[in-house]
Amino acid sequence: MTTRPLRFPEIDAELRRIVNANMEEVPARRRAREAFKDIQLNVDHILFKAYEVNSRGVEIFTKRWLPETPKAMICFCHGYGDTCSFFFEGIARKFALSGYGVFAMDYPGFGLSEGLHGYIPSFDTIVDDVIEHYNKVKGDPEFQNLPSFLFGQSMGGAVVLKVHLKQPNAWSGGILVAPMCKIADDMVPPWAVKQFLIGIANFLPKHKLVPQKDLAEAAFREPKKRELAAYNVIAYKHKPRLRTALEMLETTKQIEQRLEDVSLPLLILHGEADIVTDPSVSKALYEKAKSSDKTLKLYKDAFHSLLEGEPDETITQVFNDIISWLDQHCK
Repeated sequence: MTTRPLRFPEIDAELRRIVNANMEEVPARRRAREAFKDIQLNVDHILFKAYEVNSRGVEIFTKRWLPETPKAMICFCHGYGDTCSFFFEGIARKFALSGYGVFAMDYPGFGLSEGLHGYIPSFDTIVDDVIEHYNKVKGDPEFQNLPSFLFGQSMGGAVVLKVHLKQPNAWSGGILVAPMCKIADDMVPPWAVKQFLIGIANFLPKHKLVPQKDLAEAAFREPKKRELAAYNVIAYKHKPRLRTALEMLETTKQIEQRLEDVSLPLLILHGEADIVTDPSVSKALYEKAKSSDKTLKLYKDAFHSLLEGEPDETITQVFNDIISWLDQHCK
């Protein structure tokens, strides 16, 4: 993805300085989020949010959206170019209005959590951080008797599957939106380039050297919604770091090899025109998973960002399909 100053014609010079600052470390990202929170849907004042330090000593940003009497828990795992505090805020509020308690976190190095921006030294460490946080949430006496569902978008779908494979009996079900079971071939560098990058990753793991197409262009079908994505000013928008890219590729390889081990109730949703993650592997997951309870929903002409970048009628259909499945699994 090309790195260039963000252009917001309606903001003043001070906001422009903040948003175009170097966001490698979390203080700059938190300043940007604070400066832009009124623009970003103006909903922070009604949401619960907190920082917590996990067992590795990393400060994690978390959020929750709660109806008066939740009928189940939804634990969210965000995607690579996303956070839990932008588009997902609207999605979470809709879930809460439908009676579901929603819990979310930014992975280390993403959003408002501590760590080098966009850097994944180990995908399994992210998975362990997610398990630790949501185990804590599920252990709260207020929620411990509720059904609990994992909900992952894109790279978050890979997180969900790896969490399940580590905790095969811990969850009531999983909802996967355009899951990263395989990165689409068009998004992966050519073989020779990939071999070169693998060769230097041990020496320059944090360098932003991996070529990548514009993710927003590839993920959002609606141009107006694509423009809104720029306002998530703390999302990682640079070329992927070497170690991050290799960890994601290795993770998809591992997941492809273990599709038959997936056993939890599954709802898989994918756009048929997705060129970011491969919908054919979602079909393979549906066919190979040993889950006795599994549903696959494919959306004709839809791109990658099913709940953010599609025409309104498609977004509504996807959301209603998720609620319908959740309601059936909470009876």
